[in-house]
Amino acid sequence: MNTKNMHKNKDGIYIYNEEAYEGIKKACEIASKTLDMIGSYVKSGATTEELNKKCHDFILSHNSVPATLGYRGYPKSCCISLNHVVCHGIPSDKKLKNGDILNIDVTCILDGWYGDTSRMFTVGNIGLKAKRLIELTHDALLLAIKNVTPGKTFGDLGAIIQEYVEKHKMSVVRDFCGHGIGSEFHQAPNVLHYGNYNSGPRLESGMCFTIEPMVNIGRQETKILSDNWTAVTRDKSLSAQFEHTVFVKKDGCDILTNSFNNTFFPEGAKLHRNNV
Repeated sequence: MNTKNMHKNKDGIYIYNEEAYEGIKKACEIASKTLDMIGSYVKSGATTEELNKKCHDFILSHNSVPATLGYRGYPKSCCISLNHVVCHGIPSDKKLKNGDILNIDVTCILDGWYGDTSRMFTVGNIGLKAKRLIELTHDALLLAIKNVTPGKTFGDLGAIIQEYVEKHKMSVVRDFCGHGIGSEFHQAPNVLHYGNYNSGPRLESGMCFTIEPMVNIGRQETKILSDNWTAVTRDKSLSAQFEHTVFVKKDGCDILTNSFNNTFFPEGAKLHRNNV
């Protein structure tokens, strides 16, 4: 990684050049392919640790490193957040069962560059409320991404997500946020999923960051469990999250973490609108 590939702007946010873009993109591709791979193993009876091991082995087989393993003491190679877990769920011997929803979040390091993505998975038949939650969270992410273009503000992105989610009577988690990414796992700025239009730094070509809204069916409040990592909804309502790494271009943005097999949105969460 060449530090000449980046510089900080007046807001302390890294601006990356085309060579850096290519490096980040390759790391993101491995992260996306990891989640493409793991989908077929998400089934009733599988443990979240088994899923973690498969992600770990896949990442290593692509000459990459799982960024979460050992990061600030985190013990696993991905985060798996089940049902009312909002984020940072630690894989364990807990078995999946019919009706579960889960988010799997992976970050890969390749040649010093970082790529980060997460998506939802479903086990067997899930309830209608869970389907609506997953769809709403996914759509909120895509609405924000459509507005990632130079001149917009980070506040615009947060306001778009918050407005859409609250219009549908669900809540945006405020205790966690997206972040700059590229030469490090977490960089400036914090990318909030709520806020006010025309506030915060303006987007510039060359910025790279994640957008990763966490949405709860119930209230927005969270709490951290005794493992000091797992965040859950205080009211034990279901939570969902989707995450893309995006790179700002002159006329919009590139999504660097798109699925290669069209599985970013889970088949088991699709709503048949004529039946709803």
